[in-house]
Amino acid sequence: MKYDPIKRSLGKVFNRTPFLRIIFYKLLDLLLLRSWHIRKALRKVGPLNSNQSILDAGSGFGQYVYWMSRFFKNSTILGVDVKSEQIEDCNRFFQQIREEERVQFQYADLTKFEDKDRFSLILSVDVMEHIEEDQQVFHHFYHSLKDGGTILISTPSDQGGSDAHEHDHEEDAHGFIDEHVRDGYGIQDITEKLTKAGFHSIDASFSYGKAGKISWKLSMKYPILMLGFSQLLFVFLPIYYLVVFPLCLVFNFIDLIKTHKSGSGLIVVAKK
Repeated sequence: MKYDPIKRSLGKVFNRTPFLRIIFYKLLDLLLLRSWHIRKALRKVGPLNSNQSILDAGSGFGQYVYWMSRFFKNSTILGVDVKSEQIEDCNRFFQQIREEERVQFQYADLTKFEDKDRFSLILSVDVMEHIEEDQQVFHHFYHSLKDGGTILISTPSDQGGSDAHEHDHEEDAHGFIDEHVRDGYGIQDITEKLTKAGFHSIDASFSYGKAGKISWKLSMKYPILMLGFSQLLFVFLPIYYLVVFPLCLVFNFIDLIKTHKSGSGLIVVAKK
């Protein structure tokens, strides 16, 4: 299943005005369990001192940049991505809301991008599972952080993070999300790679336990499958979400407050 055609379809609806886009961001923050875990981890990082720089490595359509621009009010934020159309779109949106002096986006290949000792915080959400040369990227992250800086990574785990373990047929071996170059990381695996890059105080924990997996299927997997079958079914999504949205909120809350022995997601925080 490829996400990009679905993302573009949704973008056409919600990018018509800045107001609609902000509403879309807020709905995603409520609906997507990943966002719950990331916001919890970012709050633990706490407000940064004035004039600190943040990197969103793989910024996509800017959801987390927008949230961080509100939470880290005195910081500057750079979002980088390999998709030029998303860079242009995000720059346009943040210009429309008059944040272009503090928030900017640019094209960057993370296997090559490094800005030595610039950032106090690096956020990387659902990016590393797409990159074969992950050790190289971790080294770039390390050198781009200031001393004492923090990196926060959200990525699928090897406990079924790409949904690959739900398939029995060889042709489905890449799972539900076929853009991934790996099914996910084990805690020991990603800890060793970050340590090799120079990081310390590494805290890796599972997310998307039993409740989280149910929420993900209801909130993302089934709607994406539906739209993948026919985009005409888009008109039924509001009715669908009216039914499942309250359930997803409950499952998200349960997943957020529990400590998981296993899960299909990983939240990793480390220090330089």
